[in-house]
Amino acid sequence: MNDDPGSLNARIDQTNELLRRMLAEVAKTPSTHAIFVDAGYLYAAAGRLVAGTEDRRAFDLDAEGLIEALIDKARTIFADSRLLRVYWYDGARRRIHTLEQQSIAELPDVKVRLGNLNANNQQKGVDSLIRSDLESLARHRAISDAALLGGDEDLVSAVEAAQGYGARVHLWGIEAPEGQNQAEPLLWEVDSQRTFDLEFFKPYVSRRTAPPYETAGATRPSREDVRFVGAQIAAKWLGARGREALVELLPGHPYLPGSVDQDLLVEAEGLLQYSLRGQADLRRALRDGFWEHLQAQY
Repeated sequence: MNDDPGSLNARIDQTNELLRRMLAEVAKTPSTHAIFVDAGYLYAAAGRLVAGTEDRRAFDLDAEGLIEALIDKARTIFADSRLLRVYWYDGARRRIHTLEQQSIAELPDVKVRLGNLNANNQQKGVDSLIRSDLESLARHRAISDAALLGGDEDLVSAVEAAQGYGARVHLWGIEAPEGQNQAEPLLWEVDSQRTFDLEFFKPYVSRRTAPPYETAGATRPSREDVRFVGAQIAAKWLGARGREALVELLPGHPYLPGSVDQDLLVEAEGLLQYSLRGQADLRRALRDGFWEHLQAQY
């Protein structure tokens, strides 16, 4: 049965009106961007640039200040866009947050995503997490632009996946003292590139100084003294972090996450006024005291 011309024209006008309204709604919807930070790349590249080393134990990173600086930079670059959130990808043994990672996770507009950390302190599974998030957000039109701070060639598939759903991916990098620290295939694939220099990172990276405590001529504490100090620090740690942090830490026994172990060492040396570097038996006693107190509270 054929429709008369008047009825057909009315339907066309109705369809056109619906399309016009849809386009008007789309035009009113603000663009959205997200920042994706590969923390492994960040620590290695920024540490080498500012502190001259990639060893995380040798320098401190003001993550809160740096994240705020990255958000401000994105606000300038994507002037007509709003921030969805910052995604922070890092590795941790058994995916248990370190104290530092937990403090980052507590920051507003920040989502911490953890891959595994193997025996050689190498991240595993981080690239796949980035790809999963980038692809999912692009597919659901949650973002129009993605700022990716990273350099690994394995991220190429993540970039391609997001671009396949219409998102634009902008690669952010860290100045390399020599050569380059981002894979060429990754540079070729992204929509734009931007490199942050030494002056940008200087305020947020500081090299740790060696502890001033000397063992020569100083009275060596007993293992029981060191064990007691470990228990003292554990009580303070538990009071500050709470039982939830304790539940997350316990599965890693007898090992401590690197940042927790480093903080424990530094605080113990301050209380003892004695360096525990190179003193394996005292370090074990310190950790034993720390663990014994925590396990007694569980």
